[in-house]
Amino acid sequence: MRYALGVEYDGSDFLGWQRLSKPGEPGDATVQQALETALAFVADAPIATVCAGRTDAGVHAACQVVHFDTGIERDPRGWVLGATTQLPPSICVRWCVPASDDFHARFSARARRYRYRILNRAVRPALGRQYLSWERRPLDADAMHRAAQSLLGENDFSAFRTVHCQAPHARRDLQEIEVRRNGEEVAIEVQANAFLHHMVRNIVGSLLMVGRGEQPEAWIAKLLAGRDRTLAGPTAPSAGLVFLGPKYPRECGLPHEVTL
Repeated sequence: MRYALGVEYDGSDFLGWQRLSKPGEPGDATVQQALETALAFVADAPIATVCAGRTDAGVHAACQVVHFDTGIERDPRGWVLGATTQLPPSICVRWCVPASDDFHARFSARARRYRYRILNRAVRPALGRQYLSWERRPLDADAMHRAAQSLLGENDFSAFRTVHCQAPHARRDLQEIEVRRNGEEVAIEVQANAFLHHMVRNIVGSLLMVGRGEQPEAWIAKLLAGRDRTLAGPTAPSAGLVFLGPKYPRECGLPHEVTL
């Protein structure tokens, strides 16, 4: 039997999603390790999970989607409540639904969505600081939004990938990107078919240079065309980034929030 889960987590205290040790070995501080340990407790048997998109150390998720296979029969509510009681306070299982055998959390996804939040004021944050980046210099969010539109479409995003990225190629289809201000907060939301390692944070780091007036709006298009990571802005801090979740075709039968 295959199940799909919606998982929420605060990534502040984790080394990212991906398990670093092999199943059965002593645990490591990753979200996957914690989740698989909790699910194994419910099943009384080892459980291996596959996620929609790996998140880095310090990155959060509003609805990470994972799937797992097991011969153990449990009611979906039992998986949700049983696993959550075994998880640290920073992780919970929000929902569980039976999935078809051909459903795959990663390969069935048609899009993924992230939000990056920046507190833009002279003084650093105290409340909610683990979910915010901070920029003390004034940002022109409108200029950032206009510059970001040059990234739309299917492009080679080599200028915005880390040197450690293991993807076989850098072409991605960036479907939406929006920069908006709400009082002292600037939010950047981006949706693509998939993302390269550090792609969102590298895009944000470059847009910040436009927002501060250090580079013109046209610079972002120039970076994209040049495909040279060394010329782009620095990688933005992880704390402001939240994986909002993937999107799947309606026939997958998942909750509305992860359905196209």
